[in-house]
Amino acid sequence: MTGFGSAKFENEKFSVAVEVKSINSKSQDFSYRLPRIFQDKEAEMKQLLSAMLDRGKVSVNIDYSLKGIQKPKNVINPLLFKAYYDDLHANATALGLSMHEALRIVVLMPDVYEAANADDEAESYWVPVFECIKKAVAGCNEYRLAEGKSLEEMLRKYVHNILTNLDKVSMQDAERVKKVKDKFMTKLDEYVKNNTIDQNRLEQEMIYYIEKLDIEEEKIRLGTHLNYFIECIDQAEANGKKLGFITQEIGREINTIGSKANDATIQKWVVEMKEELEKIKEQCLNVL
Repeated sequence: MTGFGSAKFENEKFSVAVEVKSINSKSQDFSYRLPRIFQDKEAEMKQLLSAMLDRGKVSVNIDYSLKGIQKPKNVINPLLFKAYYDDLHANATALGLSMHEALRIVVLMPDVYEAANADDEAESYWVPVFECIKKAVAGCNEYRLAEGKSLEEMLRKYVHNILTNLDKVSMQDAERVKKVKDKFMTKLDEYVKNNTIDQNRLEQEMIYYIEKLDIEEEKIRLGTHLNYFIECIDQAEANGKKLGFITQEIGREINTIGSKANDATIQKWVVEMKEELEKIKEQCLNVL
C-alpha cells in the first residue's frame, strides 16, 4: 500500500525536513540515511519505523542543515597547549625564538587540536528531529488509511459482484439439472429398448455421472469463502496475506464450477466471476 508523509522543523540553529514514502512489500524493508551528527541514533530510528509502520518498502529522506556560525569541529587542548608553550618559552632565548614564532610552533605540535565534544549539542538537536520524523511517519500512516478505505470499497464491490453471479449460477443450475435429467432419461429409454441392461452397473454409472456434474458443494464453498473474505476485511488487524490465500480458494471453486457445469450460460457467469477475482487479486497486492 502506498503512503506519503512529510514534516518540517526549524529554529535559530538548524532546520530539518522529513519525507516518508512507502509501497507495499511482502516484508518490512526500511531505507534511510541519517545525518552524520545522528549516526548513533540508527537503532532508535529503526525501532520507531518498526513500531509505527506495518510491512512495506519504506524510504525516509531527512534533509538537515545547520544555520549561521557553528562551533568548530576541532578545539585546542588548553592543558597540552600550555605545556608546549611553557617548554618553548623557557627555551626561547637559547633557541632564538620570538614569541610569535613560539606560538606558531605550539599550534603545530601533535594533539594540540582535538575533536570537539558535540554529544550534548547533538542530543538537544535530535529531540525535535525525532519528533519531526514521528510526525512524517504518522502522516504516512494516515495516507495509508485513506487509501485503505478506498481499497476496501473496491474489494467489497468485487466480492458483491461475484456473489451476484453466484446467485445467477444457482438459478441456472436448477434449470441445467432438469435439462440434464431429461436428456439422460431420453437417452436411457432409447438404449433400454434395444439392449439388455445390468442394473447394478447402471446405478454405478448414474452415480458417477451425477457426481461429475453436481456443483452444489462448490457453490456452498464459494459462498463461504466470499463471506470469510468480507469478515477478514472487517477485522482491525492487517490481513493482506490471509486475503491472498482466500482468493486462491475462491479461484479453485470458480474453476471447478466452470469445468463441472458443462453449461454455456453458467460458463458466462463463471467468466465474469473470474474477471472480478482477477481485480481482487490485483488489489490484494496493495493490502498490508
